[in-house]
Amino acid sequence: MQIQDLPFPDPGAPDARSGPRFLWWLFRNQLSGQLKSLAWGLLHFASVASLPFCVGVAVQAAVDRSGGRLALAGGLMALACAGNAIGDTFLHRAAVTNWITAAARVQQLLARKAAALGSALTRRVAAGEVVAVSTGDVEKIGWFVEALSRFTAAAVTIVLVCVGLVVYQPALGAVVAVGLPVLAIAVLPLLPRATRRADVQREKAGRATELASDTVAGLRVLRGIGGEELFLDRYRRASQEVRHAAVRSARMWALIAAIQVLLPGILLITVVWYGIHLAREGRIAVGELVTVYSSVMVLTYPLRHFEEIAMAYSFSRPSAKRASRVLSLERATDTTGSRGAENPSGDLYDPATGLLAPAGRLTAVVCGDPDAAGRLAERLGGHASEQGTPVLLGGVPLDELPLDSARRAVLVQDKDPVLLSGTLRELLDVPASGAVDPRDALDAAQCGDVLAALVQGSVDAADPMDARITERGRSLSGGQRQRLALARSLVTDPEVLVLDEPTSAVDSHTEARIAQGVRELRARRTTVVFTSSPLLLDRADRVVFLHDGTVAAVGDHRALVRAEPRYRAVVTRETEDEAARAEVPDEDGVLREDEVLHRLEQLEEIEETA
Repeated sequence: MQIQDLPFPDPGAPDARSGPRFLWWLFRNQLSGQLKSLAWGLLHFASVASLPFCVGVAVQAAVDRSGGRLALAGGLMALACAGNAIGDTFLHRAAVTNWITAAARVQQLLARKAAALGSALTRRVAAGEVVAVSTGDVEKIGWFVEALSRFTAAAVTIVLVCVGLVVYQPALGAVVAVGLPVLAIAVLPLLPRATRRADVQREKAGRATELASDTVAGLRVLRGIGGEELFLDRYRRASQEVRHAAVRSARMWALIAAIQVLLPGILLITVVWYGIHLAREGRIAVGELVTVYSSVMVLTYPLRHFEEIAMAYSFSRPSAKRASRVLSLERATDTTGSRGAENPSGDLYDPATGLLAPAGRLTAVVCGDPDAAGRLAERLGGHASEQGTPVLLGGVPLDELPLDSARRAVLVQDKDPVLLSGTLRELLDVPASGAVDPRDALDAAQCGDVLAALVQGSVDAADPMDARITERGRSLSGGQRQRLALARSLVTDPEVLVLDEPTSAVDSHTEARIAQGVRELRARRTTVVFTSSPLLLDRADRVVFLHDGTVAAVGDHRALVRAEPRYRAVVTRETEDEAARAEVPDEDGVLREDEVLHRLEQLEEIEETA
């Protein structure tokens, strides 16, 4: 796999049982790139390690006044330099390719998992952790994966050089062969402590990222209540904790680096002292001493890769653990589906609650528990967070459809929809049937004032469709964002549209016009609206009241208000005392409905004004 071939046609099924298993899975899935990096690494390190032998031959040739051997040494040195240059160039190229392809694979896996889980992802994993995994953690994982082949090449080179020195000059070679492994393992006792400190730093950094993400997302609300300074102080304290943890971690790595410098220096001094002693006794030649001395000097370069791989693993292990935790999450239902791709149509029915939404009609659902309403909305879209009886669309279980088919058939708009940055035209450029014009959807969602606000806030946008929307639509009010999201859902024109509290942030007059606009635009299409707004309920063809997770009553809004006290309490926000007074019979034994009728008259006045 080359960089120009990205993204992967299929990133594969990761082994997400643990962080180390995930790292090993990544390594195995780019084995060809790792072998290529290993080959170029061996050429590079072998060329570097051969330079001392060339220098030793040249020095000995000069001592012996041998022009032929001096010329041979020069030729060998030129060949080693060429191999060094070529190997280093292509090693860097292969290493960067491995890094980028590993990071790209992880990002594709995360994107695929986010698409499969949908809104359930942020309920099971903090949004800040997902952001941390898809940004900083991806780079650290890629770093270890690509560093592994370079480390292997360095380790193989060190072993070969030690064997070569023992054969070339047994006395000094034995000293080097014993000393280099000691250098390599000398820092091992410090690695667990360094790893723990790195883990603490990563954990604190992750919490600080989550806190920053939540603070920025809620900055408008925080400013409204004067709480931004409180949260900023919390982030400052979290940042200071990250800084202190980073300093503690850096001190340990600095100590490891110092040992990696000190011990090779001691080995070098030992080799020189012992080599001079052997030279005085005539047991080795000057060229052999120079060769061994130069080899020890050069081998400090590949030795640094032992420190790098230890650091890369300590940093990537917690990152891989977080990534595997996200990638191990599964949907409650299968994303492939046991059926082929279908486009079912008909009534939408949930056997678990008894909810029935007839085809081609506007059904309003009233549920006193907003969380339960949100879970039911997800079930109706085939996004159930837990196993259960599947929802049926035209008699076809949504859980048995491939995920793409289920999402084309049923679209669920969450109560907190997200607007992505870009132009309004790009926002409304979504997979759609083509039957609904974007401007008709904007009119039905009553977005006239939103378009005016967008044009006013954009410098070069004469056409409202070219006006830019800031990140998450933060320059707009909650009601304006809600209406734009509704327009986007209407443009898609799905077979079934499920709206969860689509007008909770909209005033009553606008809400009445939206109710009429949605009803007209979605004529002959199935629409389910979770709401407790009387204006929307009065426009519905059918109202379903859920109590304790099952259908308690079905009818039209006004009849349910008069006949069902529990429904009336949810819709009119009756207190317990008001409900008790409404249920006390008068002198003729008839229930008093004064307050209920008064509320209905108020609603009728609002509708007439709208």
